[in-house]
Order: sequence, then structure tokens, then C-alpha cells
Amino acid sequence: MQAVILAAGEGIRVRPLTRSRPKAMIPVANRPIIEYVIDALLKNGIRDIIVVVGYRKEQVTRFLNGLEVPVEVVVQEKQLGTAHALQCAESLIKGDFLVLPGDNYIDPRSIARIRDTTNAVLVKEHPSPSNFGVVFMNNGLVTDIVEKPEHSPSFMVSTGICSLKKSFFSYIRGTDITDAVAGMIQAGEPVRAVPADDWQDAIFAWDLVKMNRRLLKNIPKAREGTASRQTIIQGQVSIGKGTRIGPNTVITGPVVIGDNCEIGPNTVILPDTSIGSRVSLNPFSIVGDSIIMDDSTIGSHSRIVDSVIGERCSLGDHTSVTTAPGLMEFEGHAIRSEFGAVLGDNVSSGPFTVFKNSIVGNNVTIESQARISSRIVPDGSLVI
Repeated sequence: MQAVILAAGEGIRVRPLTRSRPKAMIPVANRPIIEYVIDALLKNGIRDIIVVVGYRKEQVTRFLNGLEVPVEVVVQEKQLGTAHALQCAESLIKGDFLVLPGDNYIDPRSIARIRDTTNAVLVKEHPSPSNFGVVFMNNGLVTDIVEKPEHSPSFMVSTGICSLKKSFFSYIRGTDITDAVAGMIQAGEPVRAVPADDWQDAIFAWDLVKMNRRLLKNIPKAREGTASRQTIIQGQVSIGKGTRIGPNTVITGPVVIGDNCEIGPNTVILPDTSIGSRVSLNPFSIVGDSIIMDDSTIGSHSRIVDSVIGERCSLGDHTSVTTAPGLMEFEGHAIRSEFGAVLGDNVSSGPFTVFKNSIVGNNVTIESQARISSRIVPDGSLVI
């Protein structure tokens, strides 16, 4: 069986993190999201894989070229929707196939459930159904799919993963695969609804914290770095090569730490934390329930929780991040949110900066003692 992974989109609602990378390449538990999709396919014996790339295609292609399994790459020159992205791969598809989004987590058991069912949609209940294609069912069959309705009568949504025949292409009229599936149903083709076991999408940037929490449950223990005798390490903790853990540091898993990091001394890493490579966590700081990407530095006496910190950020001493509820405006709508901070790449903040429920763009400079609360700071800003 073949599989087509759609990884051509940007992921606009996950900005600022997708300004410099496709959503499929955002690291969660220190691995790009698309890697989990490929792993789920391989564990089901599916090795004939096509990946459609587009936005910042070089990054995805470079990653795919480093995999042990060969992957066919197809380019969508203009991002004209999921149906158009799938059409870009049509000439390579020989028969029945799976189509999957490259920026959602999916587990191998869910792939096993849908793999052998032709003309099927993998479905899952979601608390925010209006962000997806809402699925209506009767006796296990899909009766209709409505893409992102303003008021949804159902919590059952399409995961975007479908098992299809090649004849599916004849139903494509618009830009979305969901519309084509709805066209199949209207034409009398039975489409089965298959419940997913474990699936998650990060709709907004702060949802990555929840995805990270889920994926860290599966990390294996590893100790490739060095740790002081006075370090306390508990639970599932993975420490990369060249990483040094200073004395009197306490790490409670699940936690993953990349290569060549400097941690401590006298620091605390709480559960559900992913730390990339070449990260510095300075003394007397606490990090928990967060993603910290490569080459970032956290100053001493800081507290970072419930946050996503992009690459090459430098946070001054006594930085404080606090989880708080708030409202964020996206595409003209007010969205309820509750998190600490989302920082893009190359953010620099001075000592005693406080973040609450805020998104900070790329290449932002924040002077000392600033308070960033329930707001979005645009790329390239100077906060005084």
C-alpha cells in the first residue's frame, strides 16, 4: 500500500513558529512532527511513501533525505489547498492509498485500524470541532463532512487521514480533500468512519505544549551525557551526547534533553519538558511543561512553565513565565487561551522580564523589567 503525506503548508495559526519552518518540521519531544507520521506508517509495514512539500520545502527535503527509508518527494509550487497538494502526487499513485497530514501526530494502532478499509475516514472526538471537518455518521458510515462550521452540532471530526481508491481523484472539484470526500458521499459511494486510537493536532502554537506532553510518555531512558554525582534524575529521562548536568540539579521525567547542553548547577527540570540541543539553562532556574528549541539560553533564577521557546532565544536572569487565561485574536475571532508564553526565534529579553499568556514574534528585543501580558508582539519589535 502507498501513503501520501501532505507537508506543503505553512501552518498560519502556529505563527510565529512557522515563519522559519513548516509546521510539519516543528520539533515536539525533540523530533519533527512529520517523523511520528512516518514512524506510524513504517510500523505498519507501509514503506512506499510520497511526501508533498511546498512551503520552505528545502527543510523538509533535507530531513527526508537523512532518513534510512527512501521517500519520494513531490513539490506543490503554490499552496492551493490539500486537494491540490494530493493531485501533485497523482501520477505516482498506483492503486489504493492512505493520505495523511504531515503536521498531526498519529499513532501506529490508528493506522492499523484504517489501513485495510478502503474508502474510509479516520475520525476522533475533539473539544474544538469547529477547527476541523465535522463528521456526521450513521451506522458506521459517514453521511456528511462539513469543513470548519461556525457552530458545530457534533464533536466528531475528521483527522485528515483517509484510505482511498485512485478513483477518488475524479471527485476533486475544489481545494480541500474534505469537499471531495463529501462529493463521494453525495454520489452514493459508501465511506466508512474508523475511530482513531490516538491523534492530535496543534491548532494554535500553545497546543504544542499539550502535544509535547503526550509524546514524551513514549521516550526511552538514555544517558549519553554526563551528570554530577549530586544530580537527582527520576523517571523517564533522555540525555543527549555531550550534555553536562551540574551538581544539585533535579530532573523529573518524562524529560528529553538534546546534545551539547549545559544544565545547572542548582536547576530544576520538571516533567513534560523537551530541551533541544546546545541549550544553556543557568543556575537556580526552573523549567517545566515546556518546549525549548535549539541554541537557546535561559538566564539564572528564571522560571519557565507551560511555554514554547523558539531557536536562538536569550532570556535574561530572573525571567518569569506564568500560566494565565486570556483571549487571542486570530483571523478576526477571539480565541480563548491559557498558557505561559510562545516565543519565536531570536527573541532577546532583559533581566526581570515577565510573560503571561503572550505570543512574541521572531527577532524581538525586550528591555529589562518589561511585563508582556495577554498580547501578541509582532516580529521585529522593540519592547521598552
